[in-house]
Amino acid sequence: MKHSTGPSSFPHLTHQQAEEALADPLSAVAVYEAVALEGEHELGRPLASLWWSGIAAGLTMSTSVVATAVFTAHLPDTSWAPLVASLGYTVGFLIVVMGQLQLFTENTLTAVLPLLADPTSANGFRTGRLWAVVLFANLVGAAAAGWLLTGTSMLDPTTAAALIEVSEHGTSGGPWQILLQGIPAGFLVAGMTWLCRAAPGQRLSIIIVLTWLIAAGGFAHVIAGSVEVAVLVTAGHLSVVRGLIDFVGPALLGNVVGGTGLFAMLAYAQVHQEL
Repeated sequence: MKHSTGPSSFPHLTHQQAEEALADPLSAVAVYEAVALEGEHELGRPLASLWWSGIAAGLTMSTSVVATAVFTAHLPDTSWAPLVASLGYTVGFLIVVMGQLQLFTENTLTAVLPLLADPTSANGFRTGRLWAVVLFANLVGAAAAGWLLTGTSMLDPTTAAALIEVSEHGTSGGPWQILLQGIPAGFLVAGMTWLCRAAPGQRLSIIIVLTWLIAAGGFAHVIAGSVEVAVLVTAGHLSVVRGLIDFVGPALLGNVVGGTGLFAMLAYAQVHQEL
């Protein structure tokens, strides 16, 4: 997560209330305000900072795909193997979240809460700016990672073959199915962001459990999936156009619906009369 260390600029809190929210976020209102404070901090960051952090996050998410491929390559062909291999999917999220990198699907919650509390055109512009920069940076980083993994001899043949298998499985299904699979993935990432603020001492287990569920449930995450798309494009198994139309676009829409349309709106609805 990305935390602000200075005084709060969120309009509903005094400095003392902000410190209390960050120190001991127990109530729903306190958690909301603390997550919104993170969003305020992100919305105020320079474009260059957002860009390079987003690039790093896109590159880092490739470790989720690689770790899953490593597990897949060495596990026996049994009914339970995919559940264990899905643990590899948590690696990229652990690095991104614990390393405070900018991941688009986290911003479907953090950057939206300040907008919901104060829906002005200025806040709308700031949110759109953040989304555009971080999303594009994440996709560039993911595409570069996919090319490096497949276009070079970085991986041994066994892992490289498993990487193709994992990527084909992760991006299979038509656009409508990918969109539907993207909704729970967006909801779970937003829930992860919320819970990490509500129970900061349990961040490690929260990240592992919820991101494992994304992989085990076969849900579609736009950035991790974009690494898989880039792998298949580089390997000649998929065209760029088909990758964008069949996976990236639908997964993006599903993640936004799940993260913003469902989780963020429900989070706001439960506390807006108390703010």
